[in-house]
Amino acid sequence: MSLKKFSALLLALALSLTACGGDPQQAEDGSSAPSKDSVVIAIGSEPETLDPTQGWGHGNSPIVQSTLVKYTASLAFENDLATGYTLSDDGLVWTFTIRDDAYFTDGEKVTAADVAFTLETAKAAQGSVDLTYMERAEALDETTVAVTLSQPTSIFLNTLASIGIVPRHAYGQDYGRNPIGSGPYKFVEWRPQEQILFTANEDYYGGAPAIKNVAIVFMSEDAALAAVQSGQVDVAYSTATLGSTAVEGYHVEAVASADNRGFTLPMLPDEGKTTASGAPIGNNVTCNREIRQAIAYAIDRQLVAEAVLGGFGRPAYSENDAMPWNNPEVVIETDRDYARRLLADAGWADADGDGIVERDGLKAEFTCIYPSGDSVRQAVAMAAAEQVLEVGIRINVEGVSWDEITRRMFSEAVMMGWGSAIPNETYYLYRSEGALLDDFYNPEGYRSDVTDSYLDAAMEALTVEEANRNWRLVQWDGSTGASMRGECPWVWIVNLDHVTFVRDGLSIGEQPIHGHGHGLPLIQNLQEWAWTA
Repeated sequence: MSLKKFSALLLALALSLTACGGDPQQAEDGSSAPSKDSVVIAIGSEPETLDPTQGWGHGNSPIVQSTLVKYTASLAFENDLATGYTLSDDGLVWTFTIRDDAYFTDGEKVTAADVAFTLETAKAAQGSVDLTYMERAEALDETTVAVTLSQPTSIFLNTLASIGIVPRHAYGQDYGRNPIGSGPYKFVEWRPQEQILFTANEDYYGGAPAIKNVAIVFMSEDAALAAVQSGQVDVAYSTATLGSTAVEGYHVEAVASADNRGFTLPMLPDEGKTTASGAPIGNNVTCNREIRQAIAYAIDRQLVAEAVLGGFGRPAYSENDAMPWNNPEVVIETDRDYARRLLADAGWADADGDGIVERDGLKAEFTCIYPSGDSVRQAVAMAAAEQVLEVGIRINVEGVSWDEITRRMFSEAVMMGWGSAIPNETYYLYRSEGALLDDFYNPEGYRSDVTDSYLDAAMEALTVEEANRNWRLVQWDGSTGASMRGECPWVWIVNLDHVTFVRDGLSIGEQPIHGHGHGLPLIQNLQEWAWTA
């Protein structure tokens, strides 16, 4: 978005905020001075829908809608719409009681029937909310809902913390663009590719938020920084490469995240096979475990974090570093001598002196693709490739479109990003039945009966402790696993901090650790934001 177009947008935005109760003011330099009950937030990613049954709020709080339970900043669970719940001894029936003082913003009371309707609708949608293990949800009375599962499922509460409750009486095909909920904020307006407006729900049972009017505007990283520099926005998501920019009147908050970047490495040889959509499968270099592990041990992650991210990040060793279910044994040290021995022991040698090892005439060389325009992924990939070259493996880095990535990711390495504050992601990344499907979870084709057994045990555990024990074994059980010490389908490199420009005098509260994705994780605690000066 150009700055000229953005200035026009802000004029429209000012009028919009005035219409929904805000009070934007004009500073002497022509910028928009902050109203003490309003914020303008610039982010790069526009949601596809505001319908929780279709994925709105996935991994975060949906803000327009209430959830049965929610996360604290320390990732513990606490009640939201629910006042309590019980679990049957066999782990199959969850029974929730819900509060009787919650109302949708159209004045209708929230009942157990709405909860049951939401869960059944989310299951039928078969979107990003996975409720395939739910048999049924039924209202027992106005404030009690029973949910029956087909098998014990330890991630059920994690899923519920993301599913906002929708009104059965007001749900239709256009709900995702015009939602009604019982959460801390009310939807006002959505202008696609431009902005979404929210206003505080003054009747929210948790208390009306201090920030009354919220405008979320969508723009690129460069445009967002320009908007900060001209004082047009109060908060802007940025990137590590821009985080050292000093802007008068703003400070940078680096929010810790599980948002990681690393190489996916195809594990199968090229045998001319394709996926269901016709994408080629297999890579004759990366299918060798010693190649994958040599890459993992050759990379100095701390150096990449400092050089590429300017300190706005940390080394990554798994998809869930620092989470309660992470296995600390997945951490590996940079050891290029060990990487060279791995290659030599497997018969790889630099026979022609060009610096690249080969075996049986096959050079240890392949391409890693990344989404063009993503400066962070490009920089991480190039820095890692430079280091890996020192052990005799050449990685050619190429920027392509996402459409191109979906066609090539089963046969070439990808600088991919994942990371979630919930353990569901581990299950989807490594389960055998998800390998080589036409989605982004397991394009490398990782399959393991041992891993599947740990995944199933983690999913079916009746306690958090038992689930976490098995999540850790997925990564490394002492002899095998999905981590870089094991089969190494991924080479994890860095975890990003989510770099955010915040206008001085605005508190964005205690931010929970962010999952993957710029934009939406930031607003999950929006009701805690406040102007302090």
